[in-house]
Amino acid sequence: MKTIKGPALFLAQFASDERPFNDWDGITRWAADCGYEGVQVPSWDKRLFDLAKAAESRDYCDTFKGRAAENGITVTELSAHLQGQLVAVHPAYDIAFDGFADGSVRGNPKARQAWAVEQVRMALTASQNLGLTALGAFSGALAWPYVYPWPQRPAGLVEAAFDELAARWRPLLDHAEDCGVDICYEIHPGEDLHDGISFEMFLERVNGHGRARMLYDPSHYVLQCLDYVAHLDTYAERIGMFHVKDAEFTPTAKQGVYGGFQSWVDRAGRFRSLGDGQVDFGAIFSKLTAQGFDGWAVVEWECALKHPEDGAREGAAFVRDHIIRVTERAFDDFADGGADDAANRRMLGLEG
Repeated sequence: MKTIKGPALFLAQFASDERPFNDWDGITRWAADCGYEGVQVPSWDKRLFDLAKAAESRDYCDTFKGRAAENGITVTELSAHLQGQLVAVHPAYDIAFDGFADGSVRGNPKARQAWAVEQVRMALTASQNLGLTALGAFSGALAWPYVYPWPQRPAGLVEAAFDELAARWRPLLDHAEDCGVDICYEIHPGEDLHDGISFEMFLERVNGHGRARMLYDPSHYVLQCLDYVAHLDTYAERIGMFHVKDAEFTPTAKQGVYGGFQSWVDRAGRFRSLGDGQVDFGAIFSKLTAQGFDGWAVVEWECALKHPEDGAREGAAFVRDHIIRVTERAFDDFADGGADDAANRRMLGLEG
């Protein structure tokens, strides 16, 4: 067993053009003031991080980490979610996802995809330069428009999509191996890797690559009505990162999983600040601790109701209260009467 590290905070939802959220020094001091010990860094946000420099310069990475350390913060992981999304985009989403890309490649899906691959490659190299061992990402999606089979999917459609997805990611997974960094795919609706079965389909096509792992976020499982605690038993060896995010699912006579095209406030399934939803985090932290999860508990704040700064401060305390400091001795050691092989055999009636 291991004590989970934390609390840490994913900065993507907090970075902005306003102080203290507009530069690295300010946002790390603020995170520490909220009670966090670590932060997960969105690698695309140039207000906080220069990905190209980090991929080229260990000195830049040392300075980046050092400044955070001066403010009491550890860099836990990089995130390449937006770039990973663009590794595989169905044409139906070209316009919507163009905003994730550099302006020089917008409107050019082929150039955008090549740009995204290079971004993920740089994020892996930068992770190595920072001394990190995991990178968070989305898988992207080619088959997602066909997730609900109407009209009937033609034979081989999904298989072709996953073959192509694996072909695009395999070179990046090999680079991840060279860097000593896991790519942890956030299992997320909207991505082709959105549940355990789809992850297994991908894993089979990359030959069980050791660097293909999961970013576990139970909120996305609640909204799919998936057993998020049993999931930990099934995929314990593949879980490399952990987003602590709450959610609630309250179906009505009018709507269920699909949400009726409503806003986040009015959906049956909603993300909530920690402690305000339905996720059983006691069970999750207990399970991950017993399994020896060797990573950080990273708050990803998303809530349609609560102010983000309140959610962040409450989240740090919530995670701290749920982290289990593992014991070094059994609770009943006081009753240990001592034994040896001979005594054991006598207790079993094997010797007179």
